[in-house]
Amino acid sequence: MLTCAPQTPLYEVAERMRDAAVSSIVVVDDGEPVGIWTEHDALRVDLGSRHIHERPVAEVMSSPVQGIAADAHLTDAAHRFRDQHIRHLLVTDPASKAPLGIISLTDVVLNQGIENYLHFRTVGTLVGNDNARADESEPLSQVAARMREACVDAVLIALDDGGNGILTERDLIGLIARRADDLAVGKVCTRALYTVPAEASLYHVRNMMNDRGVRHIGVERDGKVEGLVSFADLLSGIELAYVDELRSALEARDSALASSQRNLQLAEKVIETSLEGIMITDASGRIMRVNPGFTKLTGYTADEVIGESPAVLQSGRHDKAFYDRMWSTLSREGQWRGEIWNRRKNGEIYPELLTITAITEENGEISHYAALFSDISELKENERQIRHLAYYDPLTGLPNRRLFYDRLSMAVAHAHRGRGRLAVLFVDLDHFKTINDTLGHAVGDQLLEAVAGKLKGCLREDDSVARTGGDEFLVLLPDVEDFEPVADVARRVIDSVAEPVFLQGRELVVGCSIGIAFYPEDGMDEEQLIKHADIAMYRAKQRGRNTYSLFTPAMNRAAQRRLDLETGLRAAIEQQQLSLHYQPLVDAGTGALRGAKPCCAGSIPCGDGCGRTNSFRWLRKLA
Repeated sequence: MLTCAPQTPLYEVAERMRDAAVSSIVVVDDGEPVGIWTEHDALRVDLGSRHIHERPVAEVMSSPVQGIAADAHLTDAAHRFRDQHIRHLLVTDPASKAPLGIISLTDVVLNQGIENYLHFRTVGTLVGNDNARADESEPLSQVAARMREACVDAVLIALDDGGNGILTERDLIGLIARRADDLAVGKVCTRALYTVPAEASLYHVRNMMNDRGVRHIGVERDGKVEGLVSFADLLSGIELAYVDELRSALEARDSALASSQRNLQLAEKVIETSLEGIMITDASGRIMRVNPGFTKLTGYTADEVIGESPAVLQSGRHDKAFYDRMWSTLSREGQWRGEIWNRRKNGEIYPELLTITAITEENGEISHYAALFSDISELKENERQIRHLAYYDPLTGLPNRRLFYDRLSMAVAHAHRGRGRLAVLFVDLDHFKTINDTLGHAVGDQLLEAVAGKLKGCLREDDSVARTGGDEFLVLLPDVEDFEPVADVARRVIDSVAEPVFLQGRELVVGCSIGIAFYPEDGMDEEQLIKHADIAMYRAKQRGRNTYSLFTPAMNRAAQRRLDLETGLRAAIEQQQLSLHYQPLVDAGTGALRGAKPCCAGSIPCGDGCGRTNSFRWLRKLA
């Protein structure tokens, strides 16, 4: 890993990168990586500016340095390169986080292990019309700016003699190292451009780049250079396309195995060189032959399985009915293809894509079975991650808006059939933006995770809570009978969220405002319910925040009266503001005193004509 100090002049950094033949240098300050300068960063250097070569690298470096753990899969690095539009990652020790080295886009392309896929594709499929081009008379600074705007790492140079040259980011590094002036690009470009025909395979192109030490190659079609292909182009879309191409390859190999009786030599070559596992059995299902790919995938050598039944690989996850259906299809159609779980020699269970083909004699009798399979564990994991990302919030792990809509739609349909009710709560944190702005998004994210845990703790097992974005959450309460249980949940949520959270040595307190909408009173579908709950939430904010509000005006007024009464009585009890008065009971005929009844002072008539509130009645309700 090449490193330098932040104050190192730019030309010296470029010299060190040129001499070491590397595409990046890590900027280290006091033993810690603080930035990185790459060949792509050279495009941002204004070569026409005075004294640009003497500027310290800290002024033009990229920061922070994107990193990846040393134990991460190579495909993880490939996804990072593609999704983040970067070409270098700092490899760190998983435990100590100490830097170990740099992995580049080139490293990934050279180590993907996808030779078969590269054989299938031609270089012409990667060339579009978006390659940047320039004339040899254009100044270097202008061409570099064009490369930066087009997001390309190389540009075709049209030479005056009718030929083509090339200017790459690595060429710019060399020019910075030499402290070159803003020359015409034709004086500094590479005039020897390697080219290949458009029908050449990607495997051939990759090997040619590797052998000649270049990272770009021209593609010719009809005698004209159509564009450039780089290592980045080889990586683009490679993993998802590889799965589709692999399925096509399996079908092609099925056909080759079906004709193995007529062309044994060709079948032998296919079997031995295949990256997939291949197993051939006799008509009774006894293993006759396996290829090296079989041993690599299962752990069993040929000596250990020849003469045995394929049942040695069974995982135990499939019942007898599964295998009966497989053999029924195989007997009826002559082929079976599907996903199956098998077991390696070490006991590990893994998923595989399996194709079984029945090989017949000329008289139509089955003589052999040929099975081709490949490990699709990584594909399964990718599918699982994609499904999770499609339906769950990556920060809190809660369902996202899409999954919440699905659950709400099912709950509405269930309530409609059973003539029941449900409630939707729209929860919005109060003053969350202030925390984000003052303490940073990292603390804000941790607070959101804590709030998500609190919300889940306030709900029943059948209830649902989702994060729909920012500091907004939706709660679904199915099978509710009236307002009171919903109000209890709202109060629990408000009280729980308001409890202090300790993050990074700070005590944080945040409130929430809740809007409530009921089915069917406030809406007959998901859109209406969520919209009305949102409106009710804004009413809660207008009432002072850290409270809840109902969308239905009548229910909202009743709930407000009850809340005001409860609040007033609690305050009166705490402050000892209640006083007990007795009203005399007099015989109307004789005027004799017959007794007395308690009645307390207040603002709400008790109904007995005294103009006061019956404290026992309201305190009993409060209790």
